[in-house]
Amino acid sequence: MKLRAILLAAALAAPALTATAPVWAEAQSAQPGDGQTIAAFSRILMIADTLDVMRAEGLKHSTELSDSLFPGENAAAWAALVNMIYDTSKMQTRFDAALAAAIGNDTKTLAAAQEFFASDLGQRVMSLEIAARRKLLDDAAETEAKQDWASLVADKSARADQIIRFGGINDLIESNVMGALNANLAFYRGLSGEGGFGDPMSEGQMLDEVWGQEAQIRTETTDWLYPFLALAYQPLTDTDLDSYIAFSQTEAGKKINAAIFVAFDAVMVQVSADLGRAAGQLMAGQDI
Repeated sequence: MKLRAILLAAALAAPALTATAPVWAEAQSAQPGDGQTIAAFSRILMIADTLDVMRAEGLKHSTELSDSLFPGENAAAWAALVNMIYDTSKMQTRFDAALAAAIGNDTKTLAAAQEFFASDLGQRVMSLEIAARRKLLDDAAETEAKQDWASLVADKSARADQIIRFGGINDLIESNVMGALNANLAFYRGLSGEGGFGDPMSEGQMLDEVWGQEAQIRTETTDWLYPFLALAYQPLTDTDLDSYIAFSQTEAGKKINAAIFVAFDAVMVQVSADLGRAAGQLMAGQDI
């Protein structure tokens, strides 16, 4: 059974849409490393907005998954379950807990990340990322973004070089590929545990199946990520983007990038496992 990657791209931090001065003040007043500080930092990153977009992406992709798993059957039940599973409040709680665990007591990294992402540039970056990600929910917009990216590459533009460098420094392809593989494995485990495969599927068989999707996932991730980044950062000047790249190259930038990916991975692995269990129960004809 071949699955489209459940998670294609959760870019470095996701976007912010509102003013953050009050949030930054709250972050400064909280004790380093406590839950209040992490929650405040999460709001600086506007993770709630990101999760809202991820929910929209998930609902959209779940329709494709429904057609693949049980065409013409259980569509309404599946849609209701997916709507319940993509609970952004629970996703936020899981993200914050995983982020807190990943950062630990590294107050130096957290302070540097807060300073950058709460800055005018950091907030503009967040806003542009969330807006672009919402726009790419539309298939026509995604096609246009891919065409625009292809033109940048064909023209050997400086902006294309910047985007590619940004993606490499932040390890966006590898991190997203691994996140998608982890999510798909969680889905298979959930599906198998509820009898969705009919005959039991061993852990080794599931791993082989998931790793067999690696090339396809890598291609899908690459094809989506660079057009997304080019679209999101189009309004930024070269100097702005160079500043973002410079932060990403710092020790704090690298550590916070890794911590954010760990947190998103925790969210999507749980969501994917829940989706797998729900699909398995529907396929096996169980009451849910």
